[in-house]
Amino acid sequence: MAQTKAAVPSARLDAALAGKLLIQMQLIRRFEEKAAEMYSMGKIGGFLHLYIGQEAVAVGATSALRPDDYSVSSYREHGHCLAKGSDPKRIMAELFGRRDGLSHGKGGSMHLFDKSVNFLGGHGIVGAHLPLAAGAGFGIKYQGGDQVVLCFFGDGAVPAGEFHESLNLAALWKLPVLFICENNRYAMGTAIHRALAQTEIWRFAETYGIHGEPVDGMDVLAVRECVGRAVERARRDRSPALIEARTYRFRGHSMRDPAGAIYRTKEEVEREKLRDPIELFSERCVKDGALTAADIKMIEKSVSDQVDEAVAFAEASPPPAPEELFTDVYKD
Repeated sequence: MAQTKAAVPSARLDAALAGKLLIQMQLIRRFEEKAAEMYSMGKIGGFLHLYIGQEAVAVGATSALRPDDYSVSSYREHGHCLAKGSDPKRIMAELFGRRDGLSHGKGGSMHLFDKSVNFLGGHGIVGAHLPLAAGAGFGIKYQGGDQVVLCFFGDGAVPAGEFHESLNLAALWKLPVLFICENNRYAMGTAIHRALAQTEIWRFAETYGIHGEPVDGMDVLAVRECVGRAVERARRDRSPALIEARTYRFRGHSMRDPAGAIYRTKEEVEREKLRDPIELFSERCVKDGALTAADIKMIEKSVSDQVDEAVAFAEASPPPAPEELFTDVYKD
């Protein structure tokens, strides 16, 4: 396996940036923990795929974007949607199936969409959104813009035809799309070495003649630095890239598999939790003097209050009326 690049240890950490990154990672973690709690209480139905453990990828990558850039994701998209700037209250309301949700309560956990922040959706079919990212990239090029598209997906999408078709077209047509594979080692319960002949996913970039790079997906600064370089190239040269963020989900594939304990050992999970991205970054912030222990406690309290408000908002929102069943199906 190729070595991933970590952030430069000697670089001083800016206090404002440290606070912003930690707030977003804490918000995603607390939001997901509360969503699991609400699911267990029967207040959220359908499927629920949690992002706990992978927060550094969404936050680090999205921090390299401008507000007018785009982001699109798979069914494990709560974190990407929050990182892009969507209102936690409206996301929670969507999970509750309520009218004030991002998709008016008719999409649920896997189908968040927020045009106001250029979040082009979560998508339930594995790999199906990669061609959509290429299409968004083509739209940017056609209109002469300089925005970029971040496309998040898991390692389970790599064997799919859509992955290769999208990278081929993005390379051929020089589209500003950054494909970010969040390699958490398991496609549902299938270990990566049982599904891929090439387990160093970033090397698929070589086939299509585009830039490819692995990065430590548990290090928010390393992800920010890696994606930042790719964003700069994409704006300047209209060149796509494939980034493999090596990460780990601490929970199971979904709430039907809450611990993921069948296909991996408890020892493996506990070992990976020692590299908790939030714990690692908090320690770095204190060590560098960017934040104090008291600052971090305040952030935890503020984020917890924000998520509680999101739940209260969702509970107060009514369900969609029956006559709304056929609205929002096509462009109104």
